[in-house]
Amino acid sequence: MKIRGFEFVSGAEKLGLSLPKRETHQAAGYDLAASQTVSFAPGEIKLVPTGLKAYMQPGEVLYLYDRSSNPRKKGLVLINSVGVIDGDYYNNPGNEGEIFAQMRNITDREVVLEAGERVVQGVFAPFLVADGDEDVTKSERAGGFGSTGH
Repeated sequence: MKIRGFEFVSGAEKLGLSLPKRETHQAAGYDLAASQTVSFAPGEIKLVPTGLKAYMQPGEVLYLYDRSSNPRKKGLVLINSVGVIDGDYYNNPGNEGEIFAQMRNITDREVVLEAGERVVQGVFAPFLVADGDEDVTKSERAGGFGSTGH
């Protein structure tokens, strides 16, 4: 029985990437890498594909956090501060649930993020809901990145 973890989206397993792992025993985050090389012009914002999707239990979420070395070493920041990967994003029909990191180049020079470079860290966590939220709509997610509310 699968509880929580990562899988490759269709075709990504052929890219030679590894599934995310924690680097130390006490690490909370799983390092996610870029699945392809992405070039950023100064100030440019782009979605960096990871070739991964995440599955989890009801009541859980995957948070994406910037790697602490990104601004200093690469000149990149996770522009939305924290990415939120909902459980129903997994295998959605819009993009199979591929996780993207929305990054911005904060330098005045071109920055290249090579395929295989670690870009964000993912942390699985439980979440709580407010009183009266039991009757939340039963609609199914139909799209991929940024699709809720449309």
